Amino acid sequence: VDFLRNLFSKTLGISGEKVLDELTLEGVASYIQSGKCKNIICMVGAGISTSAGIPDFRSPDTGLYANLQKYNLPYPEAIFQIDYFKKHPEPFFALARELYPGQFKPTVCHYFIKLLKDKGLLKRCYSQNIDTLERVAGLEGEDLIEAHGTFYTSHCVSFMCRKEYDLDWMKEKIFSDDIPKCDKCSNLVKPDIVFFGENLPKRFFTSMAMDFPRCDLLIIMGTSLQVQPFAALTFLPLSTSADPLLGIISIGGGMDFDSAKAYRDVAHISTCDDGCLALAELLGWKSFCLSLFFAHHSYTPTLPPSIISLSPRRSWKRW
Repeated sequence: VDFLRNLFSKTLGISGEKVLDELTLEGVASYIQSGKCKNIICMVGAGISTSAGIPDFRSPDTGLYANLQKYNLPYPEAIFQIDYFKKHPEPFFALARELYPGQFKPTVCHYFIKLLKDKGLLKRCYSQNIDTLERVAGLEGEDLIEAHGTFYTSHCVSFMCRKEYDLDWMKEKIFSDDIPKCDKCSNLVKPDIVFFGENLPKRFFTSMAMDFPRCDLLIIMGTSLQVQPFAALTFLPLSTSADPLLGIISIGGGMDFDSAKAYRDVAHISTCDDGCLALAELLGWKSFCLSLFFAHHSYTPTLPPSIISLSPRRSWKRW
């Protein structure tokens, strides 16, 4: 991560050339409608799923890490530590019963991302989430980079075996209170979510090298960008295509929302669902977004606080 940060800080920079007419959600909507914005990447985290009833990780009182006392862990993050899991798998599988996919429904935010796909604008959705709600909302494997893995498949933890199991097999084991063991070698079987101490999926790295150079607009929702290497995506150069467009977010100083020199980044402070609905309304998509949502819900969603950062940018410059 430090290598990437230093590389981009030395070789890439930011010009004052504007892409947006104004640094507002209205400016972003106008940019999308202009026809110049053809490849949108979404980076999302747990904040887009909290209105579905799934807790995020780090909120002081309501977050997942603040409510794990019943599992008698040495520290909250241990429940997702691979070494701890191999010795003590019970806490993880007990938590998995509470949060297992299929018990929750997608939010307005999930359906807004699906709408971007339907409009032919979504290049890819990079998600930190393991709840599979992007898939439930209608995104397919090709639309998604599940950076922290997924419950969709599981594998034996033994490197000598690695037998694969599907979602239904794992669900049956978890809800029967059995610790999932491999039929072939009797080792533990773990959902393909990324624990601390494990590598991210190879597709995360191969896709980011192809996707970000083509990206015209980066939408960041529901994530504090504190977990690496996911957060390092915001240091990658964006589109240098026909216009030529280029986007860079540098967390240390490149993301500029309110200084006198700000010219490219937009921060819309609201809930994720409210922010998506506001942008959808400006684009004339609100009714489509809500129809997707209410086709699967019979209630009005509660809307948790979060942030949407929308960051288009243009041109090369050394800083």
